[in-house]
Amino acid sequence: MEFSVKSGSPEKQRSACIVVGVFEPRRLSATAEQLDKISDGFISNLLRRGDLEGKPGQMLLLHHVPNVLSERVLLVGCGKERELDERQYKQIISKTISKLNETGSMEAVCFLTELHVKGRDSYWKVRQAVETTESSLYTFDAMKSKKDETRRPLRKLVFNVPTRRELAIGEQAINHGLAVAHGTKLCKDVANMPPNVCNPAYLASQAKQMAEQYQKLQVRTVGEEQMAELGMHAYLAVGRGSENESIMTVMTYNGATDANAKPIVLVGKGLTFDSGGISLKPGEAMDEMKYDMGGAAGVLGTMRALCELDLNINVVAVLAGCENMPDGKSYRPGDILTTMSGQTVEVLNTDAEGRLVLCDALTYVEQFDPDVVIDTATLTGACVIALGKHATGMLANQNSLAHDLTAAGEASGDRCWRLPLWDDYADQLDSPFADMSNLGGRAAGTITAALFLSKFTKKYHWAHLDVAGTAWNSGANKGSTGRPVPILTQYLLGRAGQSSVE
Repeated sequence: MEFSVKSGSPEKQRSACIVVGVFEPRRLSATAEQLDKISDGFISNLLRRGDLEGKPGQMLLLHHVPNVLSERVLLVGCGKERELDERQYKQIISKTISKLNETGSMEAVCFLTELHVKGRDSYWKVRQAVETTESSLYTFDAMKSKKDETRRPLRKLVFNVPTRRELAIGEQAINHGLAVAHGTKLCKDVANMPPNVCNPAYLASQAKQMAEQYQKLQVRTVGEEQMAELGMHAYLAVGRGSENESIMTVMTYNGATDANAKPIVLVGKGLTFDSGGISLKPGEAMDEMKYDMGGAAGVLGTMRALCELDLNINVVAVLAGCENMPDGKSYRPGDILTTMSGQTVEVLNTDAEGRLVLCDALTYVEQFDPDVVIDTATLTGACVIALGKHATGMLANQNSLAHDLTAAGEASGDRCWRLPLWDDYADQLDSPFADMSNLGGRAAGTITAALFLSKFTKKYHWAHLDVAGTAWNSGANKGSTGRPVPILTQYLLGRAGQSSVE
């Protein structure tokens, strides 16, 4: 898809389609009023006859509107003008793109970016329109022998901004939005791959392909032999029952002008399939456990966005690839594992495996002397119960980092909600036989899982994003959401001083 911005009057646009808004009840937006005026009331006459009320998402496609140069005019219902908020704006954009793609309009000029959205500027409206457009057009058909193809798909979209002064803002918004969209697409593509294709080696191959494209990115892998030498016995235990080797992929992006600048470290849980191991999961929806590498897919997608944005920061990303399967060699409930940090863990449930992989990865990244570390993981079903599919759970050992992530979530629309990391919950992890257990019980499961990880993050500022509820959708629309690429990319933009147009 090709995006651009311009500032101009609708009557001067020669395009396959012009998109304008109509508010409820039958109130024309400013741009629609201009078209109505030059068409001698053609549009308002249609509305008076009841062809469109203006309810959110209603569509009316008009052909050959008098005195309008464009072939079509698409009227889009936007609801009540004073109630247009972020969520409704993105829903309207999504429905508009779907409609345009059906009409055979291969290009369009969209004036919806001129609508007033509470508390949001042109940069936000254009960027969200780009990201929403790409998301609306996304399909995953890599494994289908017959692919559905749109005969005349939408290929070019022009967003109008109110004044020429905002053209630079709009162009920056497109650049940022495209980078996030491309990173999100990579995240979705990798996460949606079946587990017989997407294993730890596949994650590594995707990272290596990216490194071939971008000079500032280097990739290396840590296999089981090296993990054993490093003492990563918790990580190794989880993958013991699988035929697929556990592989930790390390991606290093050097973009800072100061080569010695401390890196931001991103760690993604990469359980390419989680059967639960000996503590076997129920069979229902077990196919969705291919998404247990959603954290690693999100980190991989974020690195794609980072490389495209060419930000002036240093970032290290770790994809903690592993597979948890039942086998004669699998680790068991009751086993005691020695982690890379030297701390010991009693295994109470082999389905609480993500934290065992992550704890060694979090110890491993100490060597980079990180400025901050952010891990992201589909870690706990408790987070789904607590926050549903709308907000990512966030816990942190430093307030400023938590604040920055919350702000990045609000700015990107990929929101998170902070949960407490209080020591009051710590005794739930007590073990009579080891330094700790890997399970804290049913109560406050997201918090106790993060508290477990916090025991391995004492040497740096750290935040944990639990994306168990937000990384994928179930049901008829099953598939990866691409989260948390937007929030992580927005955080990196902020750290590089480019959270909005400069």
